[in-house]
Amino acid sequence: MAGRTGRRGREARLESNANPVDETPPVWGGLNGGGFRPLSDADIKTVDEAVLTLLETLGLSQASASMIDLVCAEGGTYTGDKRLLFPRDLVLRTIAQARRDVVLYGQDKANDLNLSGSRVHMSSGGGAPGVFDLTDGHYRDGTVQDLYDAARICDAMENIHHFSRSIVARDIENVAEMDLNTAYACLMGTSKHVSVSVSEPENLAQLAELCYALAGSEAAFRARPFLTVMVCHVVPPMRFAEEALDTLEAAVLAGFPVQLISAGQAGATSPATIAGSLVQAVAETLAGLVFARLVDPNVAAIFGPKPLVADLRTGSMCAGGGEQAILMAAAAQMGRYYDLPTTSIAGITDSKTLDAQYGSEKNLAVSSAAHAGSNLITQACGMQASLLGVSLEAYVVDNDMLGNILRTVRGVEVNVENIGAEVIAEVCRGEGHYLGHRHTFNRMKSDYFYPHLGDRQTPREWEAEGSRPIGDVAKDKARELLATHYPGHISEEKDQELRERFRIHLSREQIGRN
Repeated sequence: MAGRTGRRGREARLESNANPVDETPPVWGGLNGGGFRPLSDADIKTVDEAVLTLLETLGLSQASASMIDLVCAEGGTYTGDKRLLFPRDLVLRTIAQARRDVVLYGQDKANDLNLSGSRVHMSSGGGAPGVFDLTDGHYRDGTVQDLYDAARICDAMENIHHFSRSIVARDIENVAEMDLNTAYACLMGTSKHVSVSVSEPENLAQLAELCYALAGSEAAFRARPFLTVMVCHVVPPMRFAEEALDTLEAAVLAGFPVQLISAGQAGATSPATIAGSLVQAVAETLAGLVFARLVDPNVAAIFGPKPLVADLRTGSMCAGGGEQAILMAAAAQMGRYYDLPTTSIAGITDSKTLDAQYGSEKNLAVSSAAHAGSNLITQACGMQASLLGVSLEAYVVDNDMLGNILRTVRGVEVNVENIGAEVIAEVCRGEGHYLGHRHTFNRMKSDYFYPHLGDRQTPREWEAEGSRPIGDVAKDKARELLATHYPGHISEEKDQELRERFRIHLSREQIGRN
């Protein structure tokens, strides 16, 4: 009892201290990573050489006619066995001239993300077919309502900086309408930058029309594009996906930023070794970057080698292990070597629920990618069951995890003020402790990240409040947000305009408007 009374007394002294508090947040999007370097300088050179050699001697098959024409005009070769070879100087020129100033704009300017350098941002992601129901915890097919709800929750989470389409709206059978309504649900649910994929290249035009209408004009969208098109332009190993290339070309011409993604699976569609899987993914991604820049040299392109890991005993994806974490960190390190805006996939857990496996697998992978300097870490929150399901309450739990990870990325700032030698001397000659001291009070908010849900009570206090696991607490918070958080960045008039032009499946009542 005396200990608890003492703590309350110390808290009271802190609260009554008249000195101003530094209101700088303890973490923020865009902290600089890059300190973790699993590849040595010699390793990087070896990987880079292997990548360039593969591209110029093996190349990729199944290139589109447009890509063949563009690459061959720049010195490439289309071989008799129908493989497109990329000359070394073209690849090196592409890397050297690619944009480093990519900004992912939010509908709200406060949510703009600068992807230059080693700045780190956290994102949802997944494209899962299912949702773990907030009421009964059972797996069910995802809906467009679930997608909108996921966007709303992520909109309210300060450590989730970007919303990547996380749920497939399986209640919309028409593919074109599904693509359109996926974008609508995401853009309506959050003012943060949104990334979506497009099922068929023919659906890109309608998506562009939606974005132009929402921005007010095509020129306005091109000036501040708030939606990225994610393109898996390859079907590993070393083959292009022809329809995806058409989608990529259309997206670039329409003014969208693009994510260029290679997602081979080690031991299945890429080599079983970490190094081999890394080399193939980097080569495949750079081939996409060459094409995107030949379509438009000013394209806002994001380098996305996202190789995955398989359990070689079964062949199924197992992205929660140490192999996946180190592979993603190495891929991010290659992005830093090329100094390209880079996205990584991390945070995929094989766990089906919010348990110890869930937390350990996510934290390991996201921390590794963040410290390696990945600019945009997708799948960092909400995903479960090897990307097969999304948990809305997990977004709330993961927000705390991401805040703590970002605090480690921020690191230790060593300077005269932070060391506080004068403060140490003053305390040692005075009260003998730092509790209640102006230095402590001034820095308690700027230097420390306080979790929203993470439990720091004593066991007795925790038991008195029902001994609730964090998942139950998170469910309550998720329900509260779904009942109250309806972003208003899109006006009533603009929403009505969109509904008159496009077939929107979400009703006005479903988005919280009458």
